[in-house]
Amino acid sequence: MDIMKSFSLEGKVALVTGAAYGIGFAIAEAYANAGAKIAFNCRGKEHMEKALAAYAEKGIDAKGYFCDVTDEEQVVKMVADIENELGTIDILVNNAGIIKRIPMHEMSADEFRQVVDIDLNAPFIVSKAVIPGMMKKGHGKIINVCSMMSELGRETVSAYAAAKGGLKMLTKNIASEYGEYNIQCNGIGPGYIATPQTAPLRETQPDGSRHPFDKFIIGKTPAARWGDPEDLMGPAVFLASDASNFVNGHILYVDGGILAYIGKQP
Repeated sequence: MDIMKSFSLEGKVALVTGAAYGIGFAIAEAYANAGAKIAFNCRGKEHMEKALAAYAEKGIDAKGYFCDVTDEEQVVKMVADIENELGTIDILVNNAGIIKRIPMHEMSADEFRQVVDIDLNAPFIVSKAVIPGMMKKGHGKIINVCSMMSELGRETVSAYAAAKGGLKMLTKNIASEYGEYNIQCNGIGPGYIATPQTAPLRETQPDGSRHPFDKFIIGKTPAARWGDPEDLMGPAVFLASDASNFVNGHILYVDGGILAYIGKQP
């Protein structure tokens, strides 16, 4: 067995949702560098133009599709268009997601539903759309971007934690239901990653000090830093490649050790 060849994605078609920037962009870039053809979605023209320019700057010929991943009709059309233009989808990364940091007793039911719709219902909708093609082909990889909030709770993220906990179990159930078709479904659980979404938690305070949450995360993480999107590249390639063909229903936490650490004694 050529172990290095087993990590290659040469000729594979990968759909990464929400890959205009941040974690999704880094994963798509890693897949392109490993030989895959890249498709991604955006909902708006401005994001699409910026994303295409960013991919072009990296020398990546990514194909962008306008699609709201919570809309099943739009998703079915996007998947059909990708299959017609690039081929059957071999790799799906359900990365699109949002977070609303609102105390639960102040959060409206509509706000809760919006987070669950994007973070949990959308992965169901997109996975459902690609699985038939994977079944027909006899192989496929689905990677759901979970979170440490799949395991832990914290103030102000009730909807996000509920959705990511559900996504963890959806991951396990897809693995259980479609493993016999040689489809592997796993999750990546990022720790605290330095992205635009987490930027407010890292802002320098008016007095020049670090944000209290920034200091909290550094103190709780054995690696003593926030993760970078690039830290997710290797794990994402592994889970998308033949090197992980007997890994199924697993959540790979890329968190600098935070889930393993009880913290320093005061």
